[in-house]
Amino acid sequence: MKKWIIVLILFLLVLFGISAKVYLKATEPVNQAETKALAIAQKKIHLSEIDDFHLYHGNETIYVIEGKNNKGEKVIVWIPEKSREIIVRKAKNGLTKEEAIQQLLKKRNPQKIIATRLGMEKNIPYWEIYYLSGDHLINYYCIDFDTGEMLKRIENL
Repeated sequence: MKKWIIVLILFLLVLFGISAKVYLKATEPVNQAETKALAIAQKKIHLSEIDDFHLYHGNETIYVIEGKNNKGEKVIVWIPEKSREIIVRKAKNGLTKEEAIQQLLKKRNPQKIIATRLGMEKNIPYWEIYYLSGDHLINYYCIDFDTGEMLKRIENL
């Protein structure tokens, strides 16, 4: 009985170790992208605090950083992977996530909002809202971060 317990514990330890290694390997590209994006952003704007980082995959990959500048103001930084033409906006000067969702609700009747994320195309920052319609079809609705205007929508996928 003692041997079985030892074998089971060793098996679980090996399984945990392999799982940890796979996870670290899988997140490595995102971590490298974040390091690269922060280095690029620090050249244009000093970020005293980083709240969020994510990759946006549209026509091109965009690094999006949300944080605070040295004055303590919330800022959002969009960095295209290829051109690296950085766009910085104070969060208070654009739409919040909730305001973007309200813009969608004025025009559409989503059954379920799956995700809302910041993105950019053609140097125009926007909110992309990914949702399901009443007939369970996938839809994307993009709202200009600065003006709140609908930029594009992809429906019924």
